[in-house]
Amino acid sequence: MISHAPLGHVSRIFHSASDTLSRWFPRPAILAPAAVGIDISDTSIKWIALEPTGVGKRVRTSGQESLEQGVVVNGIVQDAHRLGETLRTIKEHIGIDCAHAALPEEAAYVFSMHVPANSSREQILSIIEFELEGRVPIPPSAAVYDFDVITKNDDDAGEEIGVQVFPKDLAESYAEAFSIAGISLLSLEVEASSVARAVSDGDVESPVTLLVDFGRIRTGFAVLKRGVPIFTSTVTVGGESIDKAILEKLALPRESLESFKNEEGLFAKGGKNSAGVEALAGTVASLADEIARHYHYWDTRRNDKGERVTPVERIYLLGGSSNLKGIGDYIAARVQVECVRPNVWQNVCSFDDYIPPVDRRGSLRFATAIGLALRSF
Repeated sequence: MISHAPLGHVSRIFHSASDTLSRWFPRPAILAPAAVGIDISDTSIKWIALEPTGVGKRVRTSGQESLEQGVVVNGIVQDAHRLGETLRTIKEHIGIDCAHAALPEEAAYVFSMHVPANSSREQILSIIEFELEGRVPIPPSAAVYDFDVITKNDDDAGEEIGVQVFPKDLAESYAEAFSIAGISLLSLEVEASSVARAVSDGDVESPVTLLVDFGRIRTGFAVLKRGVPIFTSTVTVGGESIDKAILEKLALPRESLESFKNEEGLFAKGGKNSAGVEALAGTVASLADEIARHYHYWDTRRNDKGERVTPVERIYLLGGSSNLKGIGDYIAARVQVECVRPNVWQNVCSFDDYIPPVDRRGSLRFATAIGLALRSF
């Protein structure tokens, strides 16, 4: 995997782009200063910065700031000025100058393809550009794109790569917000790549993984092959509907909400017919339906020879709403495959040497920011 390859090669893809674009599209990590990883969603901004130690890395700063409704909608920046001002406030609070950020999966086109073995980077970018018309609904002139290497030799098929494509105007809107904030934006990438950097072990024998990011208002899906996204999708199933149902049906005070979800959840007193489980059932079932749909699609894919390809062997469940007690077991039983919450700190530190200041449950919200911060190392 080319962890630090730029999204859109500046000299080729951005020959007509502004100077601002050429400044923030990523440079090789060896030349880049340590930077904070900033994860922007519709409802909040999360950040983490890491610093090296003798036995790994540790958290220098981390936090979360709420974002006003309407500033970002479905991952699209609606008000770059207000987003920039919020980022400026964070900058002044924690003292940052440089950042890595993620672009929303909702607007991404992610796929895998093969190119001739030993192709140069320029040759691969030319092949991708030629392929875009048949794969994505935006022309190369209006797109930014890049690739990660999955495997150098895939039998006789050549080199397998994972490709990410975004609308250029989307990337520009994020760049504008960081410029307003006075933060030097070092890189942009799809959220799934950031999460993969945090949770993947780098083993070439790692099984194909379905990544499920169960957030507050949406759930992102990504298929990872050797730690590289080869597919992404987003559905409007989120934990916010669970919160509303619990508050309405159980009349719980809001301060007791997280405790109920984390400590009781699908194992609430009274069993499956209890008011607590009934409040959860609709959203959990909808999420499980979507997971099953994605899983079975990838599990049954065939290549041109009719051979089974890229079967999913495990599910990684993360995101702020993934702490619901019992949800992992429910999903595993539904799709008959292992469903676990990954260790998002595995590429940061060993818990034998250092315990991060963000607890286990809270860290599942910060996987994207952690992966972004790891770009600096």
